[in-house]
Amino acid sequence: MSDATLHNATQDPDSFAVQISDSIESFIVAVTEVAKGDEPDSAVPFLLLEVSQLLLTGGRLGAHEDIVPDERYEPDVGPEPDVDELRERFARLLDPVDVYSEVFDPYVPRSAPVACRISDDLADLITDLRHGLAHYRAGRVSEALWWWQFSYLSNWGPTASAALRALQSLVTHVRLDQPLVELDGLDTDSGAVDGDEERLAEEAGKVMAAEIAGPLGLREV
Repeated sequence: MSDATLHNATQDPDSFAVQISDSIESFIVAVTEVAKGDEPDSAVPFLLLEVSQLLLTGGRLGAHEDIVPDERYEPDVGPEPDVDELRERFARLLDPVDVYSEVFDPYVPRSAPVACRISDDLADLITDLRHGLAHYRAGRVSEALWWWQFSYLSNWGPTASAALRALQSLVTHVRLDQPLVELDGLDTDSGAVDGDEERLAEEAGKVMAAEIAGPLGLREV
């Protein structure tokens, strides 16, 4: 993409830059609305949809040739907006399924699963995306695209992928009537997950699935 195309992006609704920025802003607005907790019954399906759509945008950035910003050093965008309240809202909304286990890099041999939180993931996504959006709104289009592409590859892409896997797994467990095995006190400070999950009774997982199906907008079939 030429610099001329980047600078004129705001004048062409079909341009790459405008499509990327619109998708990212739409995600931020939608997920922030979910965090308010006004419709908890649809939270998980809605997040599954939004994160899926965001990853399509990320895929476009990842498949694009390297984007080079106009300036050698990144301009200051000012203080980052606080996302702690957003994180806490999601933690309450998604309890007791907020914590999940994830392999950080599937290409690292014998990688041990680590504990993650969907609420942390969503807050981190918002932080990365807002940073690029600040550049975009200031008219630094190439800087915004560079940041979104770089941070997709280095941070928010893997984070969104992990969160999507957790959300999709949650929907699968409930819709296919597969017991959810409790993670036995697992938290994000506890390190690797013990692989011996057979120690927990299958019936307990069924009870957990029944308890979260309604509040999280999922229906058993």
